[in-house]
Amino acid sequence: MGSQEVTDWQGKNVTVAGLGVSGIPAAKVLHGLGAVVTVVNDGDDERARAQAAELEALGITVRLGDGATLPEGTELIVTAPGWKPDKPLFAAAAEAGVPVWGDVELAWRLRGPDAAPWLAVTGTNGKTTTVQMLASILKAAGLRTAAVGNIGVSLLDAVLGEEKYDVLAVELSSYQLHWAPSLRAHSAAVLNLAPDHLDWHGSMEAYAADKGRIYEGNRVACVYNVADKATEDLVREADVEEGCRAIGFTLGTPGPSQLGVVEGILVDRAFVENRQKNAQELAEVSDVNPPAPHNIANALAAAALARAFGVPAQAVRDGLRAFEPDAHRIAHVTDVDGVAYVDDSKATNTHAAEASLAAYESIVWIAGGLAKGATFDELVAKSAQRLRGVVLIGADRALIREALARHAPEVPVVDLERTDTGAMLAAVREARGLARTGDTVLLAPACASMDMFANYNKRGDAFAEAVRELDAVDG
Repeated sequence: MGSQEVTDWQGKNVTVAGLGVSGIPAAKVLHGLGAVVTVVNDGDDERARAQAAELEALGITVRLGDGATLPEGTELIVTAPGWKPDKPLFAAAAEAGVPVWGDVELAWRLRGPDAAPWLAVTGTNGKTTTVQMLASILKAAGLRTAAVGNIGVSLLDAVLGEEKYDVLAVELSSYQLHWAPSLRAHSAAVLNLAPDHLDWHGSMEAYAADKGRIYEGNRVACVYNVADKATEDLVREADVEEGCRAIGFTLGTPGPSQLGVVEGILVDRAFVENRQKNAQELAEVSDVNPPAPHNIANALAAAALARAFGVPAQAVRDGLRAFEPDAHRIAHVTDVDGVAYVDDSKATNTHAAEASLAAYESIVWIAGGLAKGATFDELVAKSAQRLRGVVLIGADRALIREALARHAPEVPVVDLERTDTGAMLAAVREARGLARTGDTVLLAPACASMDMFANYNKRGDAFAEAVRELDAVDG
């Protein structure tokens, strides 16, 4: 099946792997196009049964509790991005010569002839923020756009919906890229690469290779992080259209074909006449919210993609000013007794936590949760001199405690065994006891939340609530 030839879906036997955020819309869309759809799902719980009933009412076959067997006559599998490549279903598909697409691949293939180009973003951390900043900049330039993909509007809805877009800002995870072989973005960025999801990809090399697929066939710009050589290596390896350029972003002074920072100003030396000598001012660092170093990097990456699409400098400034970050991303909750309380519950891995810790001078750090195979030595060694104290929570807190003992033995550590609903309040109270005027109490757990909370949002909410309780006692 090459790129566009499945125009006739009538009677085509398609298996959709996984009920869920991407599986259900994919099944409905394919059914609507006339395909004979079978959905297979590993789980068979109450929620799955309710979802199955909804699809069966439309005439879609659903098999619960068996995601391993390839249904008879399958001509194509469309998989949820989270399904691991080593699943038996995919081995059976490979043996039968059946192609496997992800939801992103399906959306890409279903675009109309005059479809909006994609500006695509991936990376271990910062994807969502960068894509939202990019959409804000594109809107400020008067373009019809949406933040789609791993966030916001589903890609299928964006591609097939009534609304006509000029350009789409697309967030793509490594999982989605793995299953999207024919995707060709207008321009794309890999923000950074740190070990994450290695249990899924099998190795750092495989993870990097999947991220790097975002550059394949780019037409105008491959945007990379000057401080992260691995992202530049991926650009070198990519097979791009003639004339496509490598564009770097840096927190330092930019060279030609880069965007960077000069004396508190974001500048472009890539999309200007005579880039050897000229630079274009785009915005001030103070226009970036919050102006933490990693977030300035996100803003530069978003600006690079927007400029690759021909957006004027003023729209970059206006778009960054209009941008409001999502909850639980370096969100300042309040100040109590001269101490700032900041919720970065979204820092679910060490790379994100390191960026968060780098934004403050003197920190009481609340950390811990599910480590997902991560190690903490490098994070602790890099952040040690900023730590006033540490409060540890969650299942894998011992791993962080041991790293602290090795690299920051003089920093006081409170180890909280509790995992009940009151644990976060206890953690915030302990942190308050360690903090001095001018410090920041920072929730940047460097771990996933599922040992104690439904998700990182709930963890952040619990933190904010505990801080407000402190404040009420004081007020």
